[in-house]
Amino acid sequence: MGADRRQDGRGRAVGLAALVGCGAVLLSACGSMPVTGDVKAVDASQPGDSQVQVYAVAPRENATPQEVVDGFLESMTSDDPEFRTTRKYLTKEASRTWRPSAFTTVLSKAPNRSDRPIRDSDRNSTGLSYTLTGEKVATVDGQSAYQPVAPMDYSRTLHLVRQNGADGKEWRIDAVPDGLLLGQSDFKRLYRSVNKYYFASGPTAGQSTLVTDPVYVRNRTDPITGMDTVTQTVRSLIKGPTNWLRPVVDSRFPTGTALRKGVSTLVPDDRNVLKVPLNKKSDEVGQRSCRMMASQVFYTVRDLTSARVEQVELQRSDGSPLCVLDADQAEEFAPDGSSGGPDSQYFVDAKGHVQRIPGSTRGSGEPEPVTGPLGDGPVRMSTVGVARDEQSAAAVSQNGASLYVSSIASEDELPAPSVTSKAKNPENRLSAPSWDGRGDLWVADRDPDDARLLRFTGGTGQPLEVMVPGLDGARIEALRLSADGVRIALLLTDDGHTTLKIGRIERQGAGEKQEVSVVELRQAAPQLTDVTAMSWSGRSRLVVVGKEQGGVQQVRYVQADGSAPASGVLPGANQVSSVAAADDEQLPLMADTEGDGIVKLSPGDNWQTVLKEGSSLVYPG
Repeated sequence: MGADRRQDGRGRAVGLAALVGCGAVLLSACGSMPVTGDVKAVDASQPGDSQVQVYAVAPRENATPQEVVDGFLESMTSDDPEFRTTRKYLTKEASRTWRPSAFTTVLSKAPNRSDRPIRDSDRNSTGLSYTLTGEKVATVDGQSAYQPVAPMDYSRTLHLVRQNGADGKEWRIDAVPDGLLLGQSDFKRLYRSVNKYYFASGPTAGQSTLVTDPVYVRNRTDPITGMDTVTQTVRSLIKGPTNWLRPVVDSRFPTGTALRKGVSTLVPDDRNVLKVPLNKKSDEVGQRSCRMMASQVFYTVRDLTSARVEQVELQRSDGSPLCVLDADQAEEFAPDGSSGGPDSQYFVDAKGHVQRIPGSTRGSGEPEPVTGPLGDGPVRMSTVGVARDEQSAAAVSQNGASLYVSSIASEDELPAPSVTSKAKNPENRLSAPSWDGRGDLWVADRDPDDARLLRFTGGTGQPLEVMVPGLDGARIEALRLSADGVRIALLLTDDGHTTLKIGRIERQGAGEKQEVSVVELRQAAPQLTDVTAMSWSGRSRLVVVGKEQGGVQQVRYVQADGSAPASGVLPGANQVSSVAAADDEQLPLMADTEGDGIVKLSPGDNWQTVLKEGSSLVYPG
């Protein structure tokens, strides 16, 4: 399997060959199959090579137990329809009960097979057991949701027996764990991350806030369903959100809605219209609800096809149009963070005043003081957070004790602090503030005697404490709210290490009585043992600054589900202390550095110095 090519106990690499002319790869535990034309070894795990198609090869006659185990593991990395060839390594009963789609276990490398089998203790049995080991880094559940884990030891057993075959006795696997077992390289070759879209729920969410729900689907045809990538994605969308996100989002598809029976391919026509045939459950849906359903499909699939989808047509069970939504109409439901959002940056200058760098489409790009007391007031500030409508900002005083909220659109007097930390050590006082997509302001008081996560409804009024079950004594160092208002990224320090976790924001009730909590914290960058800075970058991605165990500082992207894109590592910068990214992924990444000041990284470019002095640079949010 290329970089994941499995080694047996004697260091022999299991065979892997490609048909160069037709882009197909044959896998076999017993060597390459003879074919016409040139044959050469390839890396089946080569990232992004969607033209390489891998085929499993059935066990040869008189295959040894080792060859059966290796062949079975190799065939799981193939494009084997319904895993028919893979099942030939199993006994009939094991083949009947094995559920490859139950979940997927992802290892850092391909699984290792024990050198020598363990024979059954029963004297009358000829059975053998082989242990499979590796380093587990993630799982993908039956809903296609990715869940990273801190690297841990993995160990499972395959049991083999000798059974009667067409050519005499043959070794087959009769006890096998459900699911697929893949090395990381093969997983990235076989699957791709896609974002499904659902509407934020809750009393103040509004009915047009779309939220991303990342899942992994097969790069080409799914072996189980026979569906192409687009159809798999639309099917997953219609089935509903993943369990982690489900409590805070809604789907406009009526319960029981599914693709019309037999649909396995969804392809835009020559006018870039994607027609989606549905079953009877949606036949009577009203036009407003149908357009919202179509917008979920539109934003989910628009980047999945080679030709960008310009229109979505949902069809009734009889094939007649239910509704049609084009790209212009879909703008009504555009997710927060689409192009056209805030593109200005804000920072604190050397005098402790808040300044604004106008966006490239709305100014010269030269820094200017913000309007109001934060721009020229009497209190020196250290960090700043700007509301997404760019009408208000919140800043923390230079000593870290007080949070001030003020208009940056009109001249006002500096108000009294919204909250003041009582911590004696400045490092234990207030974190940098952050605004969510609903206009609420968040900040953490890191006082060891009264640590709290606080929220200000609309940025005003009394601070409301947010419960965070699952902290287990960890301290909140920094926080950033997603544009959709349903997720929060937290830097948590525990036992001398700072890690990144994502929490789900749940709201109960409305108005002043609304209770808000952050629940089900999950690892977002488990490969990094120390994270120093992070920021949301787009709808479902974060940029993170941190170190692996014993490594050097790196700047990289991670997905909101904790997976790492293949091209996630960014060019290094000189000792980055903070980082800022925009909801629009096309805007430059900004960073505070030691020595170079504030720098920016535009797509396809290198880091460039923007300001030699200044700190706490942020985009609105």
